[in-house]
Amino acid sequence: MESVILFFRLYNEYLVLGILVVFGLIEFITGHLSNSKRSTGDYIQEFFSFFLLSVVTKPVIVVLVVYLGNILFPYGNTLLNAMPFYFQLPLFLLVDDVMQYWYHRSAHEYLFLWKLHRAHHASTEMGLLVSYRNAALYYVLMPNIWWLALFTFWGAGSAVVVGLVLKQLVIIGSHSTTKWDQWLYRSAWLSPLAWVVERTIVTPAFHFAHHGVSQVDEISEPNGNFGNMFAFWDILFGSAYFTRQYPEKFGIQTDTHDAWYTQMFFPVLKSENRNSPLSSEFNVTDTKVDAPTIVDLAQGNYLWCRCGFSKTQPFCDGCHHGTKHKPLLFKLDKQQKCTLCNCKRTKNAPFCDGAHKWPEEVGS
Repeated sequence: MESVILFFRLYNEYLVLGILVVFGLIEFITGHLSNSKRSTGDYIQEFFSFFLLSVVTKPVIVVLVVYLGNILFPYGNTLLNAMPFYFQLPLFLLVDDVMQYWYHRSAHEYLFLWKLHRAHHASTEMGLLVSYRNAALYYVLMPNIWWLALFTFWGAGSAVVVGLVLKQLVIIGSHSTTKWDQWLYRSAWLSPLAWVVERTIVTPAFHFAHHGVSQVDEISEPNGNFGNMFAFWDILFGSAYFTRQYPEKFGIQTDTHDAWYTQMFFPVLKSENRNSPLSSEFNVTDTKVDAPTIVDLAQGNYLWCRCGFSKTQPFCDGCHHGTKHKPLLFKLDKQQKCTLCNCKRTKNAPFCDGAHKWPEEVGS
């Protein structure tokens, strides 16, 4: 065991790069890279994000925490020395991942964090380097990076190194177009194994759903599936959505196509597009009105706005990102005239129930 740990410590960087190379070769062989519609800016952003995180952000935070720890808590650097490695590793991974789950979920529920995370979802394709696509400040504020620095200071650096390699294997694999989990869904006799795997670690199908544009396709769930390494956090906290399918469209409903450097260095750099959330002139506007919309709708799936900020009321346009609201998916089996709620107080969503007429009695 000690020789394995030593190997991981000595070759941590090479192992992570090796994971990237393996998945990258598979994407190249399967034609993803040659068929990619990514812009030059996309590639610059993704490579630069990976470089900044790996070479600057993580090392600086670790050095800072260890330096301050040795000054403020001189005996803290041996805190976990007596703990066996087989306890250190799961402790590190579980605390690390539950922190990242809630940080990631918060990045979809609070506007400032969403602006830092928005670049991750602006990609219209999946791919291994999408894993690292976030604003630089997003990683500085990420609690689990500070946790790995503390764990290192406490004398459990080996568990950190091994844990990071294992976690990168899952995260890169869940973003890559390899779709390694497909073989688990192809036969009934593998279904029990697939059930266990997809509820333990984050698979491509599980995470691809998180990157889908909207729930209209009944495959995507951009407001769920927040897990990074372990999927059971989503099950435990009620945000899991399993379909074993892969969305065809990825990205943001109302993408303003901000420059890569704006997405990367927000809030230091701001967008010149006043409609962009990254603009200094951007404001979330309440668009609720006390009157329903009567519209003739064709058969199909629709998303009803719950947040009250959509500019396409009563339908969702993605403005709920950065709030704790999520739209309501409703389906029509045939063409029909619908009276849809615009006040958001209805008890019969998405349909109007007259709540806008008696806000004190019916609304809340």
